[in-house]
Amino acid sequence: MPGRRMISWVFAGAVLLAFVWSEPSAHGAEKTFRAGAYTQDITPEVLPVSVNGGMQDRLAHGVHDRLYARCLVLDDGMTRLAFAVCDSCMIPREIMDEAKRLASERTGIPTTHMLISATHTHTAPAVAGVFQSDPNRQYVEALPGLIAKGIVEAHARLQPARIGWAVGKDPTQVFNRRWKMEPGTTAPDPFGRNTDRVKMNPGYQAKGLIEPAGPVDPDVSILAVQTRDGKPLALLANYSLHYVGGVSPLSADYFGAFAERIAQLLETPKEFVGIMSNGTSGDVNNINFAGPPPARQAEYEQCKVVANSVAQAALEAYRRIDFKEHVTLSAAVREITLGVRRPTAEEVAKAKEILDSAKGRVLQTLPEIYARETVLLAEYPPTVPVLLQAMRVGDLGIVAIPCEVFAEIGLEIKKRSPLKPTFTISLANGYNGYLPTPEQHKLGGYETWRARSSYLEVDASPKITVTVLELLGQVASRSN
Repeated sequence: MPGRRMISWVFAGAVLLAFVWSEPSAHGAEKTFRAGAYTQDITPEVLPVSVNGGMQDRLAHGVHDRLYARCLVLDDGMTRLAFAVCDSCMIPREIMDEAKRLASERTGIPTTHMLISATHTHTAPAVAGVFQSDPNRQYVEALPGLIAKGIVEAHARLQPARIGWAVGKDPTQVFNRRWKMEPGTTAPDPFGRNTDRVKMNPGYQAKGLIEPAGPVDPDVSILAVQTRDGKPLALLANYSLHYVGGVSPLSADYFGAFAERIAQLLETPKEFVGIMSNGTSGDVNNINFAGPPPARQAEYEQCKVVANSVAQAALEAYRRIDFKEHVTLSAAVREITLGVRRPTAEEVAKAKEILDSAKGRVLQTLPEIYARETVLLAEYPPTVPVLLQAMRVGDLGIVAIPCEVFAEIGLEIKKRSPLKPTFTISLANGYNGYLPTPEQHKLGGYETWRARSSYLEVDASPKITVTVLELLGQVASRSN
């Protein structure tokens, strides 16, 4: 009997040793790369809801097309990364933090390894207070759980996979919307100053146009995942286009149309998840103001035109991908403190006078609307924390910035990044308004006007750029 017992223990130990040795994450043995994706519906159940994206509040009474959190989880055997790109205009950090916390509890993925972003569709429910649209409390309470559910479901679908990346080009759908203007052709800003040298969306062939005030980024960057037998599983794209519009709320805008179109072009299985993230598009739209106005279009038509154009560029890039069966994953985050451009006591007093003389509950003029923003900004702290993130997927770098980032900033990050290629996902992990460069602040214009949509210090962008480049250096130096 003692001999048999010893044999049993030896056999059991051998089985246990074999099991531990075969685990992908143990002792660096045979790591299997895995991926999982899921499309989580985040359309509100109760209508009407307020909609972000305008100077005045709008109510959505119907659903043109449903809204989603499109989720992707990657696992290299030691490190897991999670992405969730949500059909929303902008999402405050506290909502994203709660979604991460909930998802981390159920998956074990560290919150530092999760990237959640908004697409910036202007036809989604308000979850951040901007101008005269205030958050819908019921939807705000529901959204973190819905986003977390999408990440959890993507994690549950992890399977052996291949991964690759490439960069396409589509210069036909991006134009800088800020134009330098001849002296005397810009109106006073909402605060009564005549200092603006640029105008946002000046109109087709408007009087006084000189040239665009900044560059555009035509890159269509893609991260693609296949099953081990070569079937498309997910595709995360990045394009620096603000949004398209021309559709009634609720709608995912061209971001949703792209997801549908790339699935059609790739002839994918039903489970495929197409994702379009917003790049550095704070000063970019798809309107060419140097040319004549286009012919009138039906609702949603322009969204489909843009989505097809960008999807074709993504398809061309996809066909060039050298898919790999294993790559290294890593992530790094850092919170920095930036100053807030708070109004002075005199500016607040003047703003209150303007509001006292306003007629009706709905503010009509820019001075009235910005007076309200001034009063609300007076309650902001002198500094705010800003969360920045960098991820590495093999040789690909991904940066996350919680702002509407100007194109020239994204181009600088791409140029200076130690990982090639690199792209930036804007409106990620929080919302801290527009991010112009100091030079663009000097030119003025809508994106620089102080409001809850633009309040960071003038020197915010160089500080953010330095930080994300350091984070990219960190993740680039890590290896499994």
